[in-house]
Amino acid sequence: MTRALIFPGQGSQAVGMGKALSDAFVEAREVFQEVDHALGQNLSKMMFEGSADDLKLTENAQPALMAVSVAVMRVLDKQGGFRLPEAARFVAGHSLGEYSALCAAGSFTLSDTARLLKKRGVAMQQAVPVGIGAMAALIGVELADAQSIAADAAQGEVCTAANDNAPGQVVISGHVGAVDRAIAIAAERGFKRSVKLPVSAPFHCSLMQPAADVMRDALGAVDIKPPCVPVVANVTAEAVSDAEAIRALLVEQVTGSVRWRESVLYMKAQGITRMVECGAGSVLTGMLKRIDKEIAGVALSTPQDIEAFLKSL
Repeated sequence: MTRALIFPGQGSQAVGMGKALSDAFVEAREVFQEVDHALGQNLSKMMFEGSADDLKLTENAQPALMAVSVAVMRVLDKQGGFRLPEAARFVAGHSLGEYSALCAAGSFTLSDTARLLKKRGVAMQQAVPVGIGAMAALIGVELADAQSIAADAAQGEVCTAANDNAPGQVVISGHVGAVDRAIAIAAERGFKRSVKLPVSAPFHCSLMQPAADVMRDALGAVDIKPPCVPVVANVTAEAVSDAEAIRALLVEQVTGSVRWRESVLYMKAQGITRMVECGAGSVLTGMLKRIDKEIAGVALSTPQDIEAFLKSL
């Protein structure tokens, strides 16, 4: 098997996501209803016709993106007989997408995944007061340079490489002053383009430790089954199937770096030649082209995408 399934993270959300799936497929509608029920919240209404400001709140965006990803998977299964153990060798997700991947692979129930991501979103938002932290994408900067820039910018504060997304795209995270210094240092070293990200907290750095503590307790209270195919973990960029290892890695993920570029290259080294992005948008498919042009990528977010993909099998 040369196919892997990948699942998007925060930033891929958009009002209207999932509505066409819900209108077209009863399986998708059932996913959105189950998530609404698990959360005691009409999240699907917010997704389909709410405000962009409400949807981008971390506590809403995380379970909403997962719901769209799982809806795509349910439709592939019920409509196309696309059974994960036979259809893919690995699953992987970017940050919260790792939860989507684990739900798709049967490690978590859908309701548990929704509640975990709601709790994760609230905990990450509350870990650092608004205005204290920041994140920025350093464009054209490789990981080693980004780590050097972040170390020099820290000056007693937190500043670290949070997401190694693709060659020339590393996201840093930490105290706002340190992130601003990193942008200035990057420019001094010839990297003229850095973009501060419109996020409300500095994710994937040590400032998120209070959120990691919350998730340690939350994950300790849910049943985790071994995934039906291995998941490539963000913090190790290697495959894992042991349930207790998955539990520990998800806690570490809150403060650890998302090693996405390495995760993709790890899967390629194991013989993966095709990756299917399941969920909202096509951010990860776009990154694939920058990581390794030999890997074929396709994004599935609409009924038309799914129908075309199933016909291609």
